[in-house]
Amino acid sequence: MSDFHQFSINTLQGSELNFDQFEGKVVLVVNTASNCGLTPQYEGLQQLHQKYSDQGLVILGCPCNQFGNQEPGSASEIQEGCLINYGVDFTMSEKIEVNGDNSHPVFAYLKTQLPGVLGGRIKWNFTKFLVGKDGAPIKRFAPTTKPEYLEKHIQQALAK
Repeated sequence: MSDFHQFSINTLQGSELNFDQFEGKVVLVVNTASNCGLTPQYEGLQQLHQKYSDQGLVILGCPCNQFGNQEPGSASEIQEGCLINYGVDFTMSEKIEVNGDNSHPVFAYLKTQLPGVLGGRIKWNFTKFLVGKDGAPIKRFAPTTKPEYLEKHIQQALAK
């Protein structure tokens, strides 16, 4: 089992999600926020989810309030906003931290494996990490990278 598949996270509904169930699947991990200028990316992420989930793509949205206080809501407020405004039905985790001493272990791992412009830090909401079927991190995408740009990378990962 890969390092990635040993992680777990709580869902927005409070149940534990073990990453070992992602073995053999391509996973896109995204730190999200409901009140960000990039929030409309939920729509593109949902489109990717609808198009590729049957082929083995898992999208995991991880709400984070560390950037400009743009995710201040409770779990139910986050869930309601994502569903009502963007029709999101891919998996959402509980609100977590992605930087600092309380960074969730999966983000600590992904930042080490795929450092970005700021090295071991996340720059802003909607930083995206693509992880292969074997659990190996493939590519990190900047917050401003639109979900549709990821499609070719997702297709390549699914084909492996």
